[in-house]
Amino acid sequence: MLNVKQLVYVIGFFLSLLTGFMLIPMVFALIYGEETIGAFMISALLTGSIAILCIQSGRMHNITLNIRDMFLLTSLTWFVVSLCAALPFTLYHGINYTDAFFETMSGITTTGSTVLSGLDKMDHSILIWRSLLQWLGGIGFIVMAVAVLPFLNVGGMRLFRTESSDWSDKTTPRTQHMAKNLFLVYIGLTIMCAIAYQLTGMSWFEAINHAMTTLSTGGYSTSDSSMAHFSNASHWVGVFFMLAGGLPLLMFVQSIQMRNVKVWNDQQVKGFLVFVALISLSIAIWLMLHKQLALMDALRLSSFNVVSVVTTTGYGLTDYQSWGALANIVFLFLMLVGSCSGSTSGGIKIFRFQIALSIMRQQIKLQIHPRGLFKETYNGHKVREDIVRSLVTFFMLFFLVIIGLSIVLVLTGVDPVTSFTGAITAVANVGPGLGPVIGPAGNFASLPDLAKWALCIGMLLGRLEILTVAVLFHPKFWRY
Repeated sequence: MLNVKQLVYVIGFFLSLLTGFMLIPMVFALIYGEETIGAFMISALLTGSIAILCIQSGRMHNITLNIRDMFLLTSLTWFVVSLCAALPFTLYHGINYTDAFFETMSGITTTGSTVLSGLDKMDHSILIWRSLLQWLGGIGFIVMAVAVLPFLNVGGMRLFRTESSDWSDKTTPRTQHMAKNLFLVYIGLTIMCAIAYQLTGMSWFEAINHAMTTLSTGGYSTSDSSMAHFSNASHWVGVFFMLAGGLPLLMFVQSIQMRNVKVWNDQQVKGFLVFVALISLSIAIWLMLHKQLALMDALRLSSFNVVSVVTTTGYGLTDYQSWGALANIVFLFLMLVGSCSGSTSGGIKIFRFQIALSIMRQQIKLQIHPRGLFKETYNGHKVREDIVRSLVTFFMLFFLVIIGLSIVLVLTGVDPVTSFTGAITAVANVGPGLGPVIGPAGNFASLPDLAKWALCIGMLLGRLEILTVAVLFHPKFWRY
């Protein structure tokens, strides 16, 4: 039986946290004398009131969440928080709620697709709110809450697994301790990134915003030109910290605790870094041969764009669609790949491709030697049957959602290229799609409202890796 009162109580605490974070853009509005202070005050009052109502109506002495509660809590948290976090946008210069919710869901899920323009002249408070939403979404609400709300420590490991494919590790004895360490590492990397950006010529405001959206692999910028607005040195800083955001955060924690880098001897991490290096180098050579670019320019453009797409950050630097048909195919594939499990990025994730290749090798060997016994391993562990089932299920659901979402978008009047790549970029949480409408040089403002709501669903499914939300639609989930 679902513990409805307890769910309402916990969601109330999430909303109270959101209310607290709304004070940050209010401070910026006061500093810069912006009219948006009213929008944030009203939003904070409404969100805070809902939070108090939820806490009061669901107040209980003991919190005991079962596995069904946790699945429902995770999905509800992301949706309800997005509903309230959209309020400052819709109260800001009359942005309609559909666009406000789209911008919010895109931010919180670190997708980075946007319907806003005129960012260079936009109020500082709105820009910091966009960046803050991506930063919070990057670490994940469950991770953040377990770090600061002790009562969620009960069943906390299960909660981690409902929000991401790999936030847990057997070597970490306490969930709350792990969450705090992850949160501290995330903050530390963000501070380092902001300092590095500032040293490349960004203002402190620009550096802080881009640090938050780089580590979260979200991609929101303070300029319509995105990273093209800034120096070449900032592009290399972006490459480094986008890669950091694409690596498992738990590995940074382990590196600090063990005071060595042996934990980096991980098949997923090595595969990811080698993959990025090879693709970046290949495209750089292509640019040198076909676009007559100098070596360093070719490496900078290829590395930045490859890392931006494969980590699902989605920063814009140049319109890579103009690089030719081959580059377009490569970037379409990169939109699907994603980086490492346990990172802030979206996509399918490298480890799933590696395990799939391992299974493929085993199957080829069995075709040659039908009676042979072949043991496939990954990171020193046998690839178990339950892992194979999980892999097949995820791949099937991932592509079924993309196909279904593409059909919905076409039915709303969107052209096929925009529909297909829009579905991919939403479910993979990348940001830009392909084509003249939602490509690296465009945005999502011109899409019909129904298409935007459909894409919001796709973003949420992608951020929670589909299975967490899909289980809610199984009839047995609701049977007491």
